[in-house]
Amino acid sequence: MTQANLPPFIQALLDPAAYPHPAGDVRLVQTHISHVLLAGDFVYKFKKPVDFGFLDFSTLDKRKFCCEQELLLNRRLCPEIYLDLVTVNHQGKTYALNGPGEVVEYGVKMVRMPEERMMGRVIAAGDLRREHLDRLVAVLVPFYEKAERGPAIELFGTAEAVAVNVLENFAQTRGYVDGGVLSAARFEAISAYAKGVLAREDLFARRIAQGRIRDCHGDLYSANICLADRVYIYDCIEFNQRFRYCDVASDIAFLAMDLDYHRLPELSAYFVERFAAESGDPGLYELLPFYKCYRAYVRGKIGLFTAGDPAVDEGTRAACLEGAARYFELAHGYAAG
Repeated sequence: MTQANLPPFIQALLDPAAYPHPAGDVRLVQTHISHVLLAGDFVYKFKKPVDFGFLDFSTLDKRKFCCEQELLLNRRLCPEIYLDLVTVNHQGKTYALNGPGEVVEYGVKMVRMPEERMMGRVIAAGDLRREHLDRLVAVLVPFYEKAERGPAIELFGTAEAVAVNVLENFAQTRGYVDGGVLSAARFEAISAYAKGVLAREDLFARRIAQGRIRDCHGDLYSANICLADRVYIYDCIEFNQRFRYCDVASDIAFLAMDLDYHRLPELSAYFVERFAAESGDPGLYELLPFYKCYRAYVRGKIGLFTAGDPAVDEGTRAACLEGAARYFELAHGYAAG
């Protein structure tokens, strides 16, 4: 996309001179909900003013609150990475970080992690090993043990509450059926499978009784993991509690599904096996296929949403649609057993 299609403050922040530190060649990365600027040793993340229902960044106050939540929640796993809340200020014809004038945007400042050690890069290079997953499990087990729990959070683990998240996905993607990425047959098979599992209230009640509903990460997959000097797990869900208050099995299923997506089924199985053993949670296997299916479908949905954003370039759009088709295929495979 051209710079002219970007918000004016993002255009201004593409200039290395806009930063109070050496910024090198500033690079912009976009998701369906964020503008992310890579500037020297730091990263600046700004939320797009979007409202998807399950996520509402439509006002400046809401974006500020979610930035504050992002800092608070991600410091559970990455306190040294999440630095501060920043403002973008507008005065005259200029935009400045933490500068004079009217605050027109809020963002999160982070330490830039080594890109070559991002888990996605490690996977692409064919270098992911069991040792990496052992290190990951060693971080995750104590994280979930300490994660907040209680009656209010456990309500999100009931079949009824989980159904809200799962069925919402089908409602939001119905208009995309037979658009070349999601066939009607696949849509019906996945939704029928999910509804069948959701009817088994006993499965979900058992997980609640086992104490496995926690304030989790919510977005645990390779795009949010860095395998550097230590394991960094970042970018948790801050914008909606019902996606973060969940069964630990749902979090674990996301990364297991992601490894399946990258055609690493043996490492996927190893990761789940090691986590189940180290956490003393063999019960997670009972709902693992269901949550894998759910997570794959969510990633497919996000691919459709991102491809539909008029601000993304054609290369990104094509890649998102191709990825979405693969995710829906994967979800269908889990549904078919």
